[in-house]
Amino acid sequence: MNKKQLIALGLSLLLLAACGKKAEEKKGGIPAVPVTTAHSELRQMELLEESVGSLESLADPVVSAEVAGRVTEVRAGVGSAVKAGQILAVLDARDVGLSRQAARAEVKRVEGLAQNQKFNLERLKQLREQKFISQAGLDDAVAQNNAIQNQLAGARAQLALAERNVGKAYIYSPVEGSVDRQIVVTGQYVKLGDPAFQVVALKKLRARLSFPETLSSQIKRGMEARLTSAGDAAQLVGKIAEIRPMAGSGNRAFDAYVMFNNPGGWRPGGSVTAAVVLDVRKAAVSVPEQSVILRPLGKVVYVVQDGKAVQRAVQLGISQNGWTEITAGLQADETVVVDGAGFLTDQAAVTVTNAPPAAKP
Repeated sequence: MNKKQLIALGLSLLLLAACGKKAEEKKGGIPAVPVTTAHSELRQMELLEESVGSLESLADPVVSAEVAGRVTEVRAGVGSAVKAGQILAVLDARDVGLSRQAARAEVKRVEGLAQNQKFNLERLKQLREQKFISQAGLDDAVAQNNAIQNQLAGARAQLALAERNVGKAYIYSPVEGSVDRQIVVTGQYVKLGDPAFQVVALKKLRARLSFPETLSSQIKRGMEARLTSAGDAAQLVGKIAEIRPMAGSGNRAFDAYVMFNNPGGWRPGGSVTAAVVLDVRKAAVSVPEQSVILRPLGKVVYVVQDGKAVQRAVQLGISQNGWTEITAGLQADETVVVDGAGFLTDQAAVTVTNAPPAAKP
């Protein structure tokens, strides 16, 4: 046998072996599909409604001048942290000081008149007892004495007002917080009521959240809300304290407000993301999200039984953190296909490539 005959014989043997292998595969059926599995678990699932809102200060008063005068000193600028009662600016107090001096002088003048009238009234009473003057004369003296006493009370009130105005030459911060706007500058003349500063309180904030009117019957006071702010990894938990009774005419949404203590870095006007807990299900049958597949029958999962994938139609509930609640069609602690579920059909043979962990109690 020559070399060419040997090569032809080898190729023939290889061809026969391949044909035999194909016949054997055809006789044995479709090979098993490799899959990974997991146990259905009882987990606590929460129905959350998310909203993006804005942060607001509970107090942001505009501080105005309470007396007229020229600004002689500004002690706080934009961004300055201030305490309640801290001086923000000083006005020229010479005018109110002169008014106080005039009020003091008027009080002393009227006090002298009142003292003199008192002595005169006592003298007239003695003369009346001796029948030297008429009753009408005495009554007239009593009326004059009462008038002077009223005049003295008015003068003293004017003095108290002047004393108070001297203190108003200082512009104070009404709350603890930060200066958001500085309106006045040194040398500026301000009139009574002119705005000077705006101070924003930062210790307590509120989150203003908008929800569609379809949730008006579900969003209630006292519900828990989890807040996160842009640029801050901290998550705060608060409760809905107020709900705006009317929906907006433009977007048909209503507002809910969550009050909380500022952790330190949150600022009014910033954005906030909130998740409101509408419902909590403490023992919900749950499976990994990728184990739920859409088929003509609807949403299904594949349960591994005796090496085969058994198709189960299921009804879904809450989806959270990569898990989906099964409200009907599956029980806890059943083995379901996770990876590879999309390639399966009912009763398909499967090979489990992982050992599923035990189900959580």
